[in-house]
Amino acid sequence: MNYFITGGTGFIGHNLIGELLKKKKKATIYVLVRRESKKKFEAQKKNWEDNANRIIPVTGDLTRSMLGIPAKKRRELEGKIDHVFHLGAIYDLMADAESQTKVNVDGTHNAVRFAQDIQARRFHHMSSIAAAGLYPGVFQEDMFEEAHGLDNAYFRTKHNSEGVVRNECQVPWRIYRPGIVVGHSQTGVIDKIDGPYYFFKLIQKMRRMMPAWMPMLGIEGGRINIVPVDYVVKATLHIAHKPKLDGQCFHLTDPKPKRIGEVLNLFAYAAHAPRMTMRIDARLFNYIPAVVKQGLRMLPPVRRISNQVMKDLGLPPDMMKFVNYPTKFDNHEAERALKGSGIKVPRLEDYAWRLWDYWERHLDPDLFIDRSLRGHIRGKVVVITGASSGIGRAAAVMMAKAGAKVILVARGKSRLTDSLDKIKAAGGEAWSYPCDITDLDACDQLVDQIIEDHGVIDILVNNAGRSIRRSISLSFDRFHDYERTMQLNYFGSLRLILRVLPGMSARNEGQVINISSIGVLSNSPRFSAYVASKAALDAFSRCASAEFNDTGISFTTINMPLVRTPMIAPTRMYDNVPTISPEEAAQFIKQAVIYRPQRIATRLGIFAQMLHAVAPNIAEIIMNSAFRMFPDSSAAKGLAEHQKQASQEQIAFASLMRGIHW
Repeated sequence: MNYFITGGTGFIGHNLIGELLKKKKKATIYVLVRRESKKKFEAQKKNWEDNANRIIPVTGDLTRSMLGIPAKKRRELEGKIDHVFHLGAIYDLMADAESQTKVNVDGTHNAVRFAQDIQARRFHHMSSIAAAGLYPGVFQEDMFEEAHGLDNAYFRTKHNSEGVVRNECQVPWRIYRPGIVVGHSQTGVIDKIDGPYYFFKLIQKMRRMMPAWMPMLGIEGGRINIVPVDYVVKATLHIAHKPKLDGQCFHLTDPKPKRIGEVLNLFAYAAHAPRMTMRIDARLFNYIPAVVKQGLRMLPPVRRISNQVMKDLGLPPDMMKFVNYPTKFDNHEAERALKGSGIKVPRLEDYAWRLWDYWERHLDPDLFIDRSLRGHIRGKVVVITGASSGIGRAAAVMMAKAGAKVILVARGKSRLTDSLDKIKAAGGEAWSYPCDITDLDACDQLVDQIIEDHGVIDILVNNAGRSIRRSISLSFDRFHDYERTMQLNYFGSLRLILRVLPGMSARNEGQVINISSIGVLSNSPRFSAYVASKAALDAFSRCASAEFNDTGISFTTINMPLVRTPMIAPTRMYDNVPTISPEEAAQFIKQAVIYRPQRIATRLGIFAQMLHAVAPNIAEIIMNSAFRMFPDSSAAKGLAEHQKQASQEQIAFASLMRGIHW
């Protein structure tokens, strides 16, 4: 028995060939292969090992007449092909309408004519439940013209291509409409992102932000019909070889599909992410008049926000239209044809974890981002303040190793020289510019001089800072503490930002990274001067991010946990509490450069911020308990004696609240 397959290098086609080789030991399989796909085809043949000689490539193109196969080759195949499986198509909601029409509709025309020309005995067309459009109700297997809501190009072209087979094909035909095809139920393998996979990035982001036990608010929608590829190919081949089924259509669907909220929760469970315990039924939005929804979508801010959210989550623009998917699919004919075969749709809960695991290991878009720091900053001018020690020095060394042109800024010339020598000894490029950031005129001169010497400033890292640990009750007569902290942490950094922005704006490119504190999120007591100054810079960055959102300039705030630097050295208690090293802190800056997020913070910092927003009284009680547990230092009290070592109770509490300043 001989077979001819279009779309053999695609996901369903590749699996179907593999199943054919197992089930039909003497079959010869001809596969239509575009010239551009020959390397992919040869790579796939290696998976079939000893059976590879039974697979014969036929060079052609689905979009050309007679599939682009020369007449001589067609004569060789004439009368020899028992089954033509037409699987070639674009299965992508994000593809443009013209491409889909050319491949899905015109390609089916060409495949049908080819099958007739070589006198194939049977033609099998792989359609989709999309052919039903957005039919409101139960769509039967014998229904076609009743399809409704075909505005989407994918739905429309799948419907029209099926119509080509029904109306034009003179070879006995059978049509298969699978549900949303996902990876193999035993291996999880898939080669593209589609259907529920579009929501995996959202689930992953939820996992990174929240613990798995935290209940979340979500959305509930219509039922989505999901089937694994191994079920689709086994069911297709079984039905294809049964007699007396020509001229029929078969729904390869799950007879008990789950609602979208249930599906997302299954994958959230597989990902160890928080699940949507409370779900709002999306049908509530149907009560909003269509004219109101259309009017809102026409507003430029609404469109931009919607597009940005969808882009961040990796969702197709039309995806949310299908949340209230209205169609159910009857599959009695398919079940009757499969009776006694043992072929049935596996439960999604039994293999969802395999789909998630394969996606996260092989298809997560983040895997294909250039994660190397060198790929993002090589040759760029990076200005780092406070570069003579601590986080600044560690970040400067890291950036220089990655190929950046590092500009070191600090007050102390001798210590700045030490940082410069260390970088140059390692083969990096760096220059030192001594400057007191509290002198606003000096800030202007600094930026102007750097631009004159190096042409541009690509990245500004505002790291220089001053911290004061003193309770408010000991600060009644120390207003200058607030002034000098604000002068450096806020006004100095702000002056540099305002000076570099014109150049960045002219190039539509640049990044400002502000080193803030976890204290801004946790509202740490005894740090009112420090936290207030950092909070001011945080607030400015949020405003600036909004203003420069469409310019190519990004602002990233890093709410650092407690770092073991010279700045915390006077507080001897910190010798016994958990801290991170300057080199570990520099990794936060690396992450900022690579991903350019608006904020980077630890989970504890985010939790503290949420707790204060949701239950401020509880947050205040926790902070007040810490305030009473950790006394002011001797220096804050104006005393000369040494501070006592931290008690076991203090160490335990600090370990529990790892990274927060006390």
